[in-house]
Amino acid sequence: MQYYFKQYLFVFIIVFITFNSQAQLKDTAKWKALFAVGFNYPTTDGFVKSSYAKPVNFPTINLGIQHKLTPQYGVKLDFGFNRFKNADDTPEFKINYTRINAQFVYDPTEYLTFLPMRLRTVAHAGPGVSFVKPLGTLGDNKQTFVNLLAGLEVHYAINEKVSVYTDVSYIYGLTSLEDYNPVLNGLGAFNGSVFNLTFGLAVALDGCRYCN
Repeated sequence: MQYYFKQYLFVFIIVFITFNSQAQLKDTAKWKALFAVGFNYPTTDGFVKSSYAKPVNFPTINLGIQHKLTPQYGVKLDFGFNRFKNADDTPEFKINYTRINAQFVYDPTEYLTFLPMRLRTVAHAGPGVSFVKPLGTLGDNKQTFVNLLAGLEVHYAINEKVSVYTDVSYIYGLTSLEDYNPVLNGLGAFNGSVFNLTFGLAVALDGCRYCN
């Protein structure tokens, strides 16, 4: 009898450890650092007439710090850098586009029961400020304006501390070229919106906060 009890106890411990470790992969750390690199597309309506950028530009770099208030809700502060340049059939220019955004974060993963154990989805949105600086002799056409950002991340957990993720974001510029005339009558002027596609790492900065 004692022999069978030990066997059952051993099996129970193994099953418990297995399910507990799998569950923790879906739990969320309270603090996370995020780093991603990718590509951007600036909308054509943000440029002066007869001028526009390439449809795919590199690099896009995003750096962020995220704080979860609950397993589903949190906040994030992040910095983004984009470089884009002229298309082949327009006059030459290069532009640095940087932004800072404060965002709300929502993780609906627990309701998406069809997802594999290691996958998470995270929606994020919030206001920010964009800084546009043309390079070279076009520096006088720099601008600063308010933006609204919305995006969706898909995370794949490598372990409890690290996940790889992809993020699709849209940064809408709350401005127009008409707001800056006649200063922006020239190349390098950009007051539009930007699509970003990035790939990166999310690293937990503390232990598992919301483990079951």
